[in-house]
Amino acid sequence: MKKILIPVDFSKHSEYALETAATLAKNFNLKLVVLHMMGLSESVLTKNEVEEEFEGLYHLKLAEKQFKDFLDKDYLKGIKLETAVQNYIHFNEIAEVAHNYGADLIVMGSHGSSGLKEVFLGSNTEKVVRTSNIPVLVVKKPVVDFKMKKVVIACDFNLDFVKPFKKAWKFFTGLGAEVKVLYVNLPDYFISTKELNTRAFKFFLSAGINEIEGNDNIVCYNDYDLETGVSSFSKAFHADLIVIPTHGRRGVSHFLSENIGEAMVNHIDIPLMTFKV
Repeated sequence: MKKILIPVDFSKHSEYALETAATLAKNFNLKLVVLHMMGLSESVLTKNEVEEEFEGLYHLKLAEKQFKDFLDKDYLKGIKLETAVQNYIHFNEIAEVAHNYGADLIVMGSHGSSGLKEVFLGSNTEKVVRTSNIPVLVVKKPVVDFKMKKVVIACDFNLDFVKPFKKAWKFFTGLGAEVKVLYVNLPDYFISTKELNTRAFKFFLSAGINEIEGNDNIVCYNDYDLETGVSSFSKAFHADLIVIPTHGRRGVSHFLSENIGEAMVNHIDIPLMTFKV
């Protein structure tokens, strides 16, 4: 990992993402690309050439001034950083910008205002996750000295998600993190310990992962719904991060058997990272 993209709207939630990304940059010697997407309206973009140029220049100068104030942070000192200002029509363009800048990770604050007000809610979050081929880290609140030492990977051992799981597993074990692979056992979809072990064995075999010894990394947690189960276990484990695999066609809302991915992104305070199929 060499570069992180941080989309910002200059809100406090953007600052949460920026500080989290800064911590990662210091720990792993990474470069930050701070992106502001102005979101000029269709009406502005359809003005005549002179009007459009004037309007665009005004917003660009305003963004440059906001950047100067926004990036005046002690925690950014010594970090390699560049800024970018782009117009957008659709929020899923963030993934394209990340690709163009060669970013390895997108770090996003949640519940921003102004230009990015809706990007972290509902379907717009899914647009970014669905279209991004790189991991997306969503930060909900200030995280002091963000670490990735204790990681929970939510998984139902569906073979469709072997590829993103393998990426996540190698990434976090390579960092020396303590990783727990969490299966939430639900009343309506209850499976026995024997069934779970068989399913998990096939999954790890398909992923080519042999580090699992005695299933110490696998946790079966009983609860009434997935969101509560993932949240409750992660808090009890004191997890630094929750990881979920996502499907490119179906997005985060179908990462497991239930429609709860969107709820997780919006309601769980622990930082959450997605890896796409």
